[in-house]
Amino acid sequence: MKDSRSKAALPLAVRHGLAKLGADISIARRRRNLPISVVAERAFVGRNTITRVERGDPGVALGTYANVLFVLGLAERLADLADPRTDEVGMALDVERLPLRAR
Repeated sequence: MKDSRSKAALPLAVRHGLAKLGADISIARRRRNLPISVVAERAFVGRNTITRVERGDPGVALGTYANVLFVLGLAERLADLADPRTDEVGMALDVERLPLRAR
């Protein structure tokens, strides 16, 4: 499979984040004593795809990562990834936009 330019242009922090996610998924799978073949079957993907997920491959669809997390019982955490209540930058920008005085 060829790497696209968009994969090569990923920021380093994103690549590290995906690599950590993949490693964490691998640990979760092994803690549950699930072989790759079982996770692949339950997530409706091939064994190679699970291997790519565990490597943090950015070419794997987000839906596939979500399915694998569901199979491992970790899907509920997805809803909090971009929660506005924990968006420190967004909250700081909101404070900056407040008027200096009320009219």
